[in-house]
Amino acid sequence: MNKFKFYFILSITTVLLFSCSKNSDTIEAVPLRDFQEQFTAENVMIESYLKTHYITITNALGDQTDQDVVFTKIDNNQPSVYSYLTSTSGPKLYTREVQLHGITYSVYYLVLRQGTGESPSNADNILAAYKGYYLNQSDSNDLTTLTATFFEESKFPQSMFSLYSDVIRGWGEIFPKFKTGTLPSEGTNGQVVYNGFGAGVMFLPSGLGYYSSGSNSIPSYAPLVFSFKLYALQRLDQDGDGVLSYLEDLNNDGYAYSYLNTTTYPVVPTNYDDTDGDGIPNFLDVDDDGDGYTTKLEITKGTDYLDKNKHP
Repeated sequence: MNKFKFYFILSITTVLLFSCSKNSDTIEAVPLRDFQEQFTAENVMIESYLKTHYITITNALGDQTDQDVVFTKIDNNQPSVYSYLTSTSGPKLYTREVQLHGITYSVYYLVLRQGTGESPSNADNILAAYKGYYLNQSDSNDLTTLTATFFEESKFPQSMFSLYSDVIRGWGEIFPKFKTGTLPSEGTNGQVVYNGFGAGVMFLPSGLGYYSSGSNSIPSYAPLVFSFKLYALQRLDQDGDGVLSYLEDLNNDGYAYSYLNTTTYPVVPTNYDDTDGDGIPNFLDVDDDGDGYTTKLEITKGTDYLDKNKHP
């Protein structure tokens, strides 16, 4: 009897497994949305949010709440965030163009305070506090259903992260537009206090965020809003050649890019930070001038490591 029951259960399980396997073979992968079409649609959402909300800023030098922000829907002729595009004082709204996925993203970012220290490159580590929201419409045809949903906050950051490898692309594009502050001090409650730091808000289309994959509670194709405070930075040397990566930014634009991924960069610019033209940017190239001698060796020997005609 027990033996019969065993084989009966086994046969039923086999049928179910086969059925599941067969059904899984029929599942079709959903193709990615067109990058340009998606950005165009999301930019409408972002601009609508900027035009229908105002911002309240906490000014409290020496306190952890300094430059905290709150977004509120306009209800009594308050100045919209979008109006700061043309403001001559106070917060200033800018746009930055980013070439990615074969299109040009126009990214809005709000400068609350520029900062008094140094600006990171997109190849550096930074220490930053932040608060994040994602934008969503319950009705894709009705902008009045647009909402901003909180998903994450880091008030007291304890460790640095790389703008090049640890975070979404949008952070690497916007943080270099700000500066760090002064050296930290200890506040009255024992917390570390930063002063003079850069503070702002970035409004990122999903193409510079998580796009189709989403992340944890963030749905796919969701534009992101981050308020942030840039406390400190650490210069990195990605290729270990003895030259800090930000110094290998030959055109001094504050950014270092690698165009080896042709899916991400179907169009490669002709003028970027690549001395020997081998397709590997200097900040990732152990032999910047392509002469067969490593940059590190040429620096050690006192040779011009960007001149392929000079050797150790």
